[in-house]
Amino acid sequence: MTINRFLIFVLTFVLSLATWSQGSTNRAYWAYIDKYKDLAMEQQEKYKIPASITLAQGLLESGAGRSRLATEANNHFGIKTPGGWTGPYILVDDDRPKERFRKYRSVRESYEDHSQFLLKPRYQRLFTYKTTDYKAWAKGLKACGYATSPTYAQSLIRIIEMYSLHQFDMRKPGKYSLGDAISEYNARGKKGAISRYYLKRLSRNKVKPKKIPAFFRTHAVYYNNDNYFIVVQANDDLATISQSTGISIKDLLKFNDLDLNYTLTVGDILYLRKKKSKASKEYKDNPHIVQPGQSMYDIAQMYGIRLKKLYKLNKLKPRKYQIEVGDTIRLR
Repeated sequence: MTINRFLIFVLTFVLSLATWSQGSTNRAYWAYIDKYKDLAMEQQEKYKIPASITLAQGLLESGAGRSRLATEANNHFGIKTPGGWTGPYILVDDDRPKERFRKYRSVRESYEDHSQFLLKPRYQRLFTYKTTDYKAWAKGLKACGYATSPTYAQSLIRIIEMYSLHQFDMRKPGKYSLGDAISEYNARGKKGAISRYYLKRLSRNKVKPKKIPAFFRTHAVYYNNDNYFIVVQANDDLATISQSTGISIKDLLKFNDLDLNYTLTVGDILYLRKKKSKASKEYKDNPHIVQPGQSMYDIAQMYGIRLKKLYKLNKLKPRKYQIEVGDTIRLR
């Protein structure tokens, strides 16, 4: 098992969560997570493989579903034909020219085959680790020879932590019930922004499904820097999101440092509460290094910081500062 060299190149540019709201790369990552999170959790329930590991491998191996293997063969994990495979295949240059990779009828079939692949004796040691120990799984995959890249384990861990994928290791598919919280909250006669109490319950998956509005059957709620956000999907607009969450359009724009003329794009993230004035504590002595294509807005969204506060933290003036690759940006 190897990881395509092109994806290694791409990874160096995207692991910093480049262009969180406006960049195509990051939108693709969030769209991928939002689309396949339930599938990854289903595999965890069936085979005890951490959903975070499955998602991280899928993101890494397929370039968030954009690689040729993914688009032409539904192959999201870079699995080759050896190992008793008798089905169709596709030729792709990898470690050697024109290597044979498995071709699937659907992405679900690729996810299922990935789980079956890890059930082989070669990977048995992985199942001695807890499903919540994603670091042990990532290191174990590398030790068992899943990929040739020397930084494969670190890459998986970085993706999991940057995108908070470990939250899915403790949840079950179909348990995102923000709609329940909104219904219950509004039923008490309170309108406007969603109650932090209910958001907290949802983040811990403690709200039992009742009558979930259609919008929240397809929109997961994510957690970042003591805040909550959703990922914009096809056909979403501010009016629909406002009506479904009880948060005014004015507040949605304000919470996300957006102007009135902004048009939502698939993969954008929308915070549901006011962002913090600085990043969480783990970034105290861990500044952000600007990557290609990033703006200050992208960085602010990435860490859940208000844009004006990010400029102030770094003693920068919005109209004068020209961001450059390699710049160091303080987060606290």
